[in-house]
Amino acid sequence: MNMKDKQKILYVITKSNWGGAQRYVYDLATNLPKDNFEVVVAHGGNGVLKTKLTEKNIRTVSIESLKRDVQIFGELANFFALIKILKNEKPDVLHLNSSKAGGLGALAGRVMNVKKIIFTVHGWAFNENRNIFEKKIIEFLHWITVTLTHITITNSNDLKKQIAHFPLVSKKIFVIHNGIPTMILKDRHEAQEKLMKNNTEKVWVGTISELHKIKGLTYAIEAIINIIKRNKNIIFIIIGEGEEKQSLEKLIAKNNLNKNILLLGHIDNAGECLKAFDILTLTSISESLGYVLLEAGMAGLPVVASNVGGIPEIIEDKKSGLLVQPKNVEEIEKALMYLIENKEKRMQLGNMLKKKVKEEFTLEQMLKETLQLYKTIR
Repeated sequence: MNMKDKQKILYVITKSNWGGAQRYVYDLATNLPKDNFEVVVAHGGNGVLKTKLTEKNIRTVSIESLKRDVQIFGELANFFALIKILKNEKPDVLHLNSSKAGGLGALAGRVMNVKKIIFTVHGWAFNENRNIFEKKIIEFLHWITVTLTHITITNSNDLKKQIAHFPLVSKKIFVIHNGIPTMILKDRHEAQEKLMKNNTEKVWVGTISELHKIKGLTYAIEAIINIIKRNKNIIFIIIGEGEEKQSLEKLIAKNNLNKNILLLGHIDNAGECLKAFDILTLTSISESLGYVLLEAGMAGLPVVASNVGGIPEIIEDKKSGLLVQPKNVEEIEKALMYLIENKEKRMQLGNMLKKKVKEEFTLEQMLKETLQLYKTIR
């Protein structure tokens, strides 16, 4: 098959760091059938996503000025940069990811008359901690973005419900859950050695998360602090980077717990080390679905997670994990204490989550459902 017979997919994403949205783009871009698709990824910056795609021989285009923060003149530059990319690439499908890339990309795609514009929602920005005026403006802008697209994908039913009542959009929104491939996992000893040398016998609680306020890490840390005060021999490991790093470091230092609560930063292929943990936390204030929960399932880990967004679509309370109310330190502490003191329950919950993930959240299913949307172009 020659290049003219292939569908050309242009993915656009705001940032090229490594989070859930980037993982999604990477998984699609590297797993589409090469005989049928030509793939290009446009992104802001030159982060981990670009590196990983280059290693897989996926062509990338960097838009240096494309960042999460809003700057009026910068957005004009980004818009015209996208116009230029669309003119050069002439994609059959423009697949947009994240709020800013979605809004600017949908408008640019309409201007350039792209055949199929798809926007995947990884979380609505109006769920973040903002005043009501800002939330209403963002809500309106999201509605504009969805109306400009031909298809909008949400990775949870909860995200769809939050905007499906808006006019002119309900019939173009499709739910496709995130999916992951079978993982190669390090055994417990090897994983712990990679994360922390000279380990002593402790209960390991951990998470893999971007260090953003919306991830609710402060509440998890405060719960861990309370547990340690009760003389529990545990450590809490946080893998990830983000703007909240200094704030979290100050909280940890204030309580003299640098040896018990560790910020390890970004670690390549961190998911392969999940068996180092006895318990995984995801105490987000808002969350669309959460790849780390799927990885925890592959590792057979028990999970304490916030009862928000799409998390309950993966975690059934007391059956495949424990759900807590967001921002509720007392509930997080209570759930963690229960699992720390009940090893048998940890194993039971972890096994149930593993079964659910392997049956319902596979990469193969995500690819199949996404390809069906791509094929509707012809």
